[in-house]
Amino acid sequence: MKTTALIMAGGRGERFWPRSRKSLPKQFLSLTGDGRTMIQLTVERILPLVAMEDIFIATNKDYKELVKKQLPNLPEENILCEPVGRNTAPCIGLGAMHIAKKYEDALMMVLPSDHLIKYNSMFVSTLKEACRIAEENTNLVTIGITPDYPETGYGYIKFNPGVSKGQAFAVDRFVEKPTREVAKEYLETEEYLWNSGMFVWKTSSILKNIELFMKDIYEGLVRIKESIGTADQEAVLEKEFTAFRSESVDYGIMEKAEDIYTIPGTFGWDDVGSWLAVDRIRKSNEMGNVVSGNIITVNSKNCIIEGSKKLIAAVGLEDLIIVDTEDATLICEKQSAGDIKKVLENLKICNRDEYI
Repeated sequence: MKTTALIMAGGRGERFWPRSRKSLPKQFLSLTGDGRTMIQLTVERILPLVAMEDIFIATNKDYKELVKKQLPNLPEENILCEPVGRNTAPCIGLGAMHIAKKYEDALMMVLPSDHLIKYNSMFVSTLKEACRIAEENTNLVTIGITPDYPETGYGYIKFNPGVSKGQAFAVDRFVEKPTREVAKEYLETEEYLWNSGMFVWKTSSILKNIELFMKDIYEGLVRIKESIGTADQEAVLEKEFTAFRSESVDYGIMEKAEDIYTIPGTFGWDDVGSWLAVDRIRKSNEMGNVVSGNIITVNSKNCIIEGSKKLIAAVGLEDLIIVDTEDATLICEKQSAGDIKKVLENLKICNRDEYI
């Protein structure tokens, strides 16, 4: 069976402001220091399994030219431009319909564009196993991440260690982001995984579940599929997709479906959710500082400092995030990194869109 991939690349990356902007969000930035952007790394790591002509990118229509520039070998018709954001369920449905139009049925990986993977070969092996299980019957497979600390910012997957297929375990349930105490309990049981948002299934399997649990969206997706390749394609997409309700695939499908399996991933995953991830993905100096650009630090420790040509001198600082761009500078305590999105909320209220 043909193996395909849908890479979701429509997010704004607001917690990486001021580097991530509406015009150039996180997935199109290089955050690893090697010059390759996050979406380029995502595509590169799956090429051992999927041909470039079978990779589809779902993104905002404003980012089509960015995708073309950063992935010049990707067929233009594989760039699926959503007219509006409607969360992951309609996005995945749109990708499934395009793949079904091309191949009738195929294996379909669903991957976010803004994750980092440390051990690519282990990641590819995990995806191979997921494909094998997904090809059986109507199995839906999710890649979970073996937790190593009680994270409160992720959803979790409760699996049944007594029911397995190869390396995968049957999923008991999906649970929302827990409190720290509950997260500690999850960690102790060794029966919970972080929900990575990565999935593998046959297009026929996911579309069957969309029809079952989200019939109104399924009917709109069918009309979109019928228009693909016709003169009405853009108009139908605009009309139908805009009418969809915003729904996550976790809530709309995964919490209700049967035959769900999860494979524990141990391949060095990071969702790069905020500036705090820089501590994990880049090397720090002897004082625990992670710096990039023209930086001098004096008696400063455990800081993340990013600039460019302008000299930044940090004296006597601790546990701060400092990011300097051409038109904006962020200074933030690490413990307040989750509040960076509030800056954007204030900018929107003040109609200062040039900084968003």
